[in-house]
Amino acid sequence: MMLYSVIIPCYRSDQTIEHVVDLTREEIKKLDRGEVEFVLVNDCSPDGGRTIEKLKEMAAAHKDVKVIDLAANSGQHNALMAALRHADGDVIIGMDDDGQTHPSQLSKLLEALDQGYDLVYGYYPEKKHNWFRNLGSRFNDLTVNMMIKKPKDVRTSSYFVVRKFVRDYAIEYTGSYTYLLGLFMRCTQNIASVPVQHFDREVGESGYTLKQLIRLWSSIIGFSVIPLRVASITGFFFFFLGILAASAIVVRNFIDPTLSMGWPSIMCAISFFFGLNFMFLGMIGEYLGRMFLGMNKEPQYVIRATYNVRPYKEEKEGLL
Repeated sequence: MMLYSVIIPCYRSDQTIEHVVDLTREEIKKLDRGEVEFVLVNDCSPDGGRTIEKLKEMAAAHKDVKVIDLAANSGQHNALMAALRHADGDVIIGMDDDGQTHPSQLSKLLEALDQGYDLVYGYYPEKKHNWFRNLGSRFNDLTVNMMIKKPKDVRTSSYFVVRKFVRDYAIEYTGSYTYLLGLFMRCTQNIASVPVQHFDREVGESGYTLKQLIRLWSSIIGFSVIPLRVASITGFFFFFLGILAASAIVVRNFIDPTLSMGWPSIMCAISFFFGLNFMFLGMIGEYLGRMFLGMNKEPQYVIRATYNVRPYKEEKEGLL
């Protein structure tokens, strides 16, 4: 019988997560597709322990609920990586903890997966996020389209279903900057997206901050060398532009030696080129910094405790 693993990163979700799990369990039972398990990851929610206590309560009441408690906030994609490593399903379902990726839409993703795709995303023709989250999503979408060879007709979100062999490939990645779409696309290009309804949040507001959006963008660029190529092309462009400008100045002074370029234009040019240099040096530094962190083996996440979960190392080695 097919086993479905539903993986959900949890952040300040003590008021919503139980309802999301109950609805999802009922939906999969209604679809009569097989068994289901839930892998819930507490990403160090800053709510006085309310989220982890709720998750522990759910794990105690339901054997199909696995709970992973992270010792520090690691970000959505690293939390998902922790869940992927502890998911046993033949198909993995990624969802949010706030009810916006609603279980009632799950059948649309699974029907597309039945058509032979390896990975299916749900996308929202009409989003219910706030303006800041929508702006950040559009910027990250633009970055993905530019830097990763994503099929042009595929639109992505945090709502997805993926086959086990893609998951098996993705969890071998050990870098601290995780971007799941980049990992999935290294494994397969057999990807589809289907329109789904985006629901309002049941409680509260989005926990996404500017810092988290910047971290996500930073993770995206780690899966492409295009920024370095842009830096090289831009450098060559301004190098030749500088040669042309210098030639024009020489010719102009040769024709009329009395003409003066003036300090303002010189200072503007110096400021512009210094800014350009520092911008691309910073970009190169970002890549070097990642290499440094990789050599120092910065972890994706640190697990404080688990509930209803076998240690990943034991699962991998088949000791239990």
